[in-house]
Amino acid sequence: MINNLRTIAFLFFTFFFSTNINFAQTPNLGMAANFILFSSNGAVTNTGISQLTGNVGTNNGASTGFGNVNGVMHTADGATATAAANLLTAYNQINSTVPTASHAPLLGNGDTMNKGVYAIAGPASLNGKLVLNAKGNANAVFIFKISGAFSSAAASQIILINGAVACNVFWKVEGLISLASATKMRGTLIANNGGINMSTGVTLEGRALSTTGAISLNGITGKTPIGCGSTVLSGPAAPALGTTVCYAIFSGNGDVTNSGITNVTGDIGTNVGLTTGYNPLFVNGNIHSIPDGSTSACAADLLNIYSYLNTLAADIELLYPAQFGRSLVLTPHTYQMSAATTFNDTLFLNAEGNSNAVFVIKINGALSTSTYATVTLINGAQAKNVYWKVDGAVTINNYANMKGTIVCNNGAIKLKTGTVLYGRALTTNGALSTTASQVTLTQGCGSILPITNLGFKGAKMVNSNVLEWSTATEINNSGFAIERGADGIGFAKIADVHTKAEYGNSSTKLTYYYYDEKPLAGNNYYRLKQTDIDGKFSYSAVVLLKGNNVNTLTIGSIYPNPARRNVNIILRSPSVTKVNLIITDITGKVVMQTAAQLLIGDNTITIPVNNLSLGTYIIKTDCTIGCETIVHKFVKE
Repeated sequence: MINNLRTIAFLFFTFFFSTNINFAQTPNLGMAANFILFSSNGAVTNTGISQLTGNVGTNNGASTGFGNVNGVMHTADGATATAAANLLTAYNQINSTVPTASHAPLLGNGDTMNKGVYAIAGPASLNGKLVLNAKGNANAVFIFKISGAFSSAAASQIILINGAVACNVFWKVEGLISLASATKMRGTLIANNGGINMSTGVTLEGRALSTTGAISLNGITGKTPIGCGSTVLSGPAAPALGTTVCYAIFSGNGDVTNSGITNVTGDIGTNVGLTTGYNPLFVNGNIHSIPDGSTSACAADLLNIYSYLNTLAADIELLYPAQFGRSLVLTPHTYQMSAATTFNDTLFLNAEGNSNAVFVIKINGALSTSTYATVTLINGAQAKNVYWKVDGAVTINNYANMKGTIVCNNGAIKLKTGTVLYGRALTTNGALSTTASQVTLTQGCGSILPITNLGFKGAKMVNSNVLEWSTATEINNSGFAIERGADGIGFAKIADVHTKAEYGNSSTKLTYYYYDEKPLAGNNYYRLKQTDIDGKFSYSAVVLLKGNNVNTLTIGSIYPNPARRNVNIILRSPSVTKVNLIITDITGKVVMQTAAQLLIGDNTITIPVNNLSLGTYIIKTDCTIGCETIVHKFVKE
């Protein structure tokens, strides 16, 4: 008996250590890993607008119907030949893995599965939610071996928890893969001798690969997974800006003109021509009305920047310049469009968590945007790392919101009404015009003040003081400190207020409030201390809120609070006077105004608020003769 057990043990260990048996480990996809969609033998077809990150191609067939893809389109070339061979190897590797468990044909319905190799005999389907739990192991691999077709019900989804990542999830299917509308799929799909169909609204974080079969999709969102040793994208090296770093608006050869109120943070100028129409009150920087030494240096450096960007090799060509935007997502690369480009709707720039990643968009032709076109920065992308190289005129249409440094060669630049540009508008040769726009250069220029303030003011409430300030622009802002004193000479910090600007940078108006719930008994002097990320700081003007005085207007009380139909306010007036009562929401927007005639003593004023939306409001006084503004909060319920 003992000898028999030894024999069995010997055969067991010999079998497992002398044969090529695979357990759950990440398959090597080789070149195929770069493709979001790939067929070794079959057409790849798209209808509708699909947003894809990753290469698309086929080794035998055609790729049709695609708009701009954040990847390279390949058809029967060296890359597809290698990918086809690598895909076959990966399929064989997965196919030879030893199952750790078997599973019924139906997946999902709220089930949770741990790492392992799951074998399903025959066709399988996904319904509802399937949770894949890595239990804190970022290397946990999930392999589903399906011996038939695979389909999903509408709105089914794969949910990854506790460290599970899409790059470690694999679906090997013998036959057709069909994903119904709004399915959220995670992992690499490999269809062997079958096609792949993905309906409208499908989201795929992974890949759709077929050894033999057509791939069709209709308005999906797909991206190759990151992690598992994939390259962390950083994009190309940024150009050296030189003296252009301090210019928000510049032409090497052409007039620079403005109409309307344009707010600019950065220098403005031209090296040949005149700069006119800019009000110094709205410019945080130097206005070079005529060419000088600074503009000469800027023109020379601008040519160097253009030359660098122009010769930079492109990673990805966006094939449909007339369809640029339309919710396209780009990652850190050098992109090229070989014709005049129209930017519509929204462009997303995704840094994938790398805040230093650089984006370069090269346009061999003119650039124009639609009204309200918007560049949106996500996952750590920063405007200072975005560059546009344009060979031709640039027209940024009304109320468009652009990010990055625009380098225009031999073309005019027009920033139309309401345009917001967080970056720079620079042209080597051409007129440059702005109309009631806002341009804020990105950080890097030490001579430009980090904050453009729109005022610092305060008002008295019943038992507290309220402070309010706004910024038109913020660059590299760490935040604010509120300092208070009793005599206007000595100050002590009473609070910190964090910046509302993303990454400390903003080119839009931001408003801040601080309520001092325990003011000093007498006079209160306040000032703001603004600090940069690098530690530099500056102070605002000082605001004085005087102590109570019998000769000033005060609020006795406000009731009911919260209010439903009416709010009553008791004003104690030292004289006969008129007062305006202004009600604003918490953003400062005026929602109601009313005037009242006050007599000496207590005056009760009733204000109907039944038409106001639910929320918190601020009521403040605006006197017709020399009394201080006072403020109180109330809630509409």
